[in-house]
Amino acid sequence: MAAAEGVSLPTPTEEMNGAGTLMDFLDEPFPDVGTYEDFHTIDWLREKSRDTDRHRKITSKSKESIWELIKSLLDAWSGWVVMLLIGLLSGTLAGVIDLAVDWMTDLKEGVCLSAFWYSHEQCCWTSNQTTFADRDKCPQWQKWAELMTGHAEGAGAYLLNYFLYILWALLFSFLAVSLVRVFAPYACGSGIPEIKTILSGFIIRGYLGKWTLLIKTVTLVLAVSSGLSLGKEGPLVHVACCCGNLFCSLFSKYSKNEGKRREVLSAAAAAGVSVAFGAPIGGVLFSLEEVSYYFPLKTLWRSFFAALVAAFTLRSINPFGNSRLVLFYVEYHTPWYMAELVPFILLGVFGGLWGTLFIRANIAWCRRRKTTQLGKYPVLEVIIVTGITALLAYPNPYTRRSTSELISELFNDCGALESSQLCDYYNNPNMSRPVDDIPDRPAGPGVYNAMWQLTLALIFKIVITIFTFGMKIPSGLFIPSMAVGAIAGRIVGIAVEQMAYHHHDWIIFKNWCRPGADCVTPGLYAMVGAAACLGGVTRMTVSLVVIMFELTGGLEYIVPLMAAAVTSKWVADAFGKEGIYESHIQLNGYPYLDVRDEFTHRTLATDVMRPRRNDPPLAVLTQDSTTVEDVETLIKDTDYNGFPVVVSRESERLIGFVQRRDLTLAIKNARQKQDGVVSSSVVYFTEDAPQLPASNPQPLKLRRILNLSPFTVTDHTPMETVVDIFRKLGLRQCLVTRSGRLLGIITKKDVLRHMAQMMNQDPESIMFN
Repeated sequence: MAAAEGVSLPTPTEEMNGAGTLMDFLDEPFPDVGTYEDFHTIDWLREKSRDTDRHRKITSKSKESIWELIKSLLDAWSGWVVMLLIGLLSGTLAGVIDLAVDWMTDLKEGVCLSAFWYSHEQCCWTSNQTTFADRDKCPQWQKWAELMTGHAEGAGAYLLNYFLYILWALLFSFLAVSLVRVFAPYACGSGIPEIKTILSGFIIRGYLGKWTLLIKTVTLVLAVSSGLSLGKEGPLVHVACCCGNLFCSLFSKYSKNEGKRREVLSAAAAAGVSVAFGAPIGGVLFSLEEVSYYFPLKTLWRSFFAALVAAFTLRSINPFGNSRLVLFYVEYHTPWYMAELVPFILLGVFGGLWGTLFIRANIAWCRRRKTTQLGKYPVLEVIIVTGITALLAYPNPYTRRSTSELISELFNDCGALESSQLCDYYNNPNMSRPVDDIPDRPAGPGVYNAMWQLTLALIFKIVITIFTFGMKIPSGLFIPSMAVGAIAGRIVGIAVEQMAYHHHDWIIFKNWCRPGADCVTPGLYAMVGAAACLGGVTRMTVSLVVIMFELTGGLEYIVPLMAAAVTSKWVADAFGKEGIYESHIQLNGYPYLDVRDEFTHRTLATDVMRPRRNDPPLAVLTQDSTTVEDVETLIKDTDYNGFPVVVSRESERLIGFVQRRDLTLAIKNARQKQDGVVSSSVVYFTEDAPQLPASNPQPLKLRRILNLSPFTVTDHTPMETVVDIFRKLGLRQCLVTRSGRLLGIITKKDVLRHMAQMMNQDPESIMFN
């Protein structure tokens, strides 16, 4: 028999196809009807219909009394209240995570004697003995070797600090992976592939639960603090969506309607990106472009409000002490020139190539993890990768620090007060210019030394990130991707700057770079490179550019960012259309119908529907000749989620569609509450009872649970149209007919399998209904 996976579950209270209550004798709804089972897809049409009915009832009741009017106003405002709560909680959690990460990252290197809970920077802020020249050094902050042995310098102190750095990193990562494994297995990874799938209508119970929220928040701090090549930005989207799901449970409008719940989760994703990057508008566009499946105009406004409240909350906490929402906020004072578009586009090409390399290598490694013994030892894998990362990262000052700090330094413009190696230029003693307009200068030994260290850091980051993303700990990809691009961009920026200084008479520099002028900003190249690499991995475009310009606080650099983002997308798309999140969705076999995928094959509904030629006939119910025992046997012997109802097995004329779950609950309740219902009772779906002999037991009328308007297509409907219908209407299944006669059924799983087959992929990789 052909399976009918992915079938909707109508509710007893829903006025669907003229149905008011579940059964004639049933006065009140019974529990569990209208909910979905785990790893099943929701029916968007049914959810929309239920919400319309609910709204109609509230509107009609509001005219009856003042109390009902107040209730209707509260219902209308509940959406904004949920957004406010999501913004407040996600902003608070993001602030706490930022502060904890800052402290625990510094804890690997030393401790503040005046107050152990202060990070290195906070410790030296409070010190009266800190000078501007040595602002990173203060007597209150001591490295572990100095604290234990009294010696701050020398080989022994260096080795002791090295050893303790690795030890702390291993401790943090071990705690993170252990907590995830024991308490919340769903707290691992970035969470964005699963959230995309959930927002498309899939049910993954517990993925957005309270335990997942708590463990993800705690382990995210531990994972980022361990120094692994991962970020907190992707997981913050998961954390915000957990907050959204938590507050949905407070309002029946959202807790009892999976479609409405997903509108809230779309807005929560926007709040997550808002606090991750300090970019409220970028967050809304990210939700719209990257994660949301259904995004009505009302959700756009609410997403903006949630993102605004979240950003305001984070700004109030001020985790970095600089009144900014992110560590790597930067402002540039030099314009860019047309000739610079060439290196910007080259950075875009690099970003696209890096994106392709990373996706292919990471998916190959994750597939190996799933199919070999490696996947059975997640704790050991995390420990080994952390050990290797810490061992190789410590000697290089650019990989030793947190990735956010690294990006911050790479983005920075070299002002007169900068003490970084990257700003070690030879100064002209006769220079008397404003601080913000320092001319291009020849690079000093510190810059060349930094170039070598950055090149090694680039190779290290490229390789280690491939093995880190996908481990059983919370791991975001935004920050490592941006770090790779920022390193490459800064190297290119310094190279262009030195060429412009030493060869200002070349034709490419002659028109726009005079001697003694501030022509090239290496930090801008770092930013463009970061955008290019992030775009190459995720295939974001509009939201990426907006996030990046919100980071800089200037609109002047939109064109370079757009050029790099579009180039990286074109280059990456030439090697494969899927971004990293779509690739992980495919790897995990989630039933995700991507709106961006094109179906160009000339197949018909009859080629995809089941039953196929040599299959057993379709499992159906007749409208007035099936007994309770027949129905119970059918339910027991099959695992299908619904059954078509026909006039008779001979005619196969379609009447409607009934859900397995509703049948089970209806018969169970009828046996308990209706006298005379036995195994030999006839089940009928017609308005009038069939003519039965007087000796027969009382029949059971189940017309009220029958969907009289199931979605149907003819057997000659092109699959291109069928795929479009499934995408745009969010169907779980549709029936195939010819002149009203039932031929077969197509489920969402069948569509995904067929698409996989057409792309020469394994159709059995679609694991879920």
